[in-house]
Amino acid sequence: MSANLPRSGRLASVRRGALGVAVACSLGLAAASLSGIPVAHAAPASTVSGLDGSTPGATDPNTAKKQVDRQIQALKGQLDEVGAHLANAYLALKRTQAELPLAQQALDQATAVVAKADLYNSQMTVQLQVAQANEARAIDELASTQAHLSQNRQRVARFASQLYQDQGMGQLSVALSATTPDDFANRIAMTDTVMDVQNQSLSRLATARAAATAQEAHITALRVQVAAAKKAAEAALAKAQAARAAAARAQQQLQALAAQQLAQSKNLAAQAAAEKKQLAAAQKVQAHLQAVLVARAKAAKAAAARRAAALRRAGKRVPPGPATASGFLSRPSDGWISSEFGMRFHPILHYWRLHAGRDYAADCGTPIRAAADGQIISAGVVSGYGNRTEIDHGIVRGVDLVTTYNHMERFAVTSGRVYRGEVIGYVGTSGESTGCHLHFETYEDGVPRDPRRWL
Repeated sequence: MSANLPRSGRLASVRRGALGVAVACSLGLAAASLSGIPVAHAAPASTVSGLDGSTPGATDPNTAKKQVDRQIQALKGQLDEVGAHLANAYLALKRTQAELPLAQQALDQATAVVAKADLYNSQMTVQLQVAQANEARAIDELASTQAHLSQNRQRVARFASQLYQDQGMGQLSVALSATTPDDFANRIAMTDTVMDVQNQSLSRLATARAAATAQEAHITALRVQVAAAKKAAEAALAKAQAARAAAARAQQQLQALAAQQLAQSKNLAAQAAAEKKQLAAAQKVQAHLQAVLVARAKAAKAAAARRAAALRRAGKRVPPGPATASGFLSRPSDGWISSEFGMRFHPILHYWRLHAGRDYAADCGTPIRAAADGQIISAGVVSGYGNRTEIDHGIVRGVDLVTTYNHMERFAVTSGRVYRGEVIGYVGTSGESTGCHLHFETYEDGVPRDPRRWL
């Protein structure tokens, strides 16, 4: 089985090999018994293997049936456990599948945010390029205005220097070169006008430079603002892309989890189907062996009746018959009865199932006693039962009677013959248990029955 299966599932796969051999051999034994073949010539006892690997010492149907009864109980316990795991696996799968649309929705939303952030980042890129170009033009215009201003200042400076150098001769030269008084006045006025024009030109250039400087500062401020917006847009885009990547990873993880849970559910379902098939085969063997035992019991009863009739005809005393079933078993432990045989909602597995025994609530460590004389056929850990002892009391009023003692804290005896009232273990809470108690069961021909029929 897959390594992802529960531990019980992996153990079950190991057990099924031995169980299959046991079922096949027991079926052969039953068929031989029913067909009239002597049991001694049926399947060898060494091939009938138990769950614990033990081999019965005899090949009679009674021994084989006890073996199959134990195997059936083990299979039922495994089926219960696998069924619980399967239900949990289906629930987990449904929860994961319900989250997948939400993960897709989150991924779609993250993708939309990325697209919006990418568009805004592209717009900011264009705006930054425009701002940078405008800033470059403003810088060029300012440089050109500054150059014109410098050139005009140089010309005015040269002209003023020339005037200062020629101040004494200037007016005399103008006067000597003038032909008339009006011409003299015109020449003086022209000189003043040239100075005024150059001064006005310098003033205009200075104003233009101030305007260009202000424009360049404004455009530079805009460029800085756009650059900051572009940087923020890049950060928002990176954040959106990271969120989309996280959403994609979350979706992929959910998809992988759903695939894993689906595979686990299929494996558990296949395991349950295989164990149901094995259980059906074991129950078929059980029915065959039960028929053999019933036939033997009827034959023994008829023989006893014939012997009694013969004794009566001979005028001899007839021995008393066996006691009734009720009262055959003694109370296995002290404590109060907390749960009777019947259907109930399991406090741990959380579904309705048969409570196949009677619970005696008592302190952990309270002695547990054999309910009647018998032979221990099993003592060990069994699935949800925890520490469990099985005692076979033989054929009682035509049925093979077995009692089991479950959830024990520890064993006092694990093999051999025990007697009524003998301490076989102590109350505990091992296995699937919610507190200290003894779970006591009675089986008639491998079928769980209400213990009150025998107590």
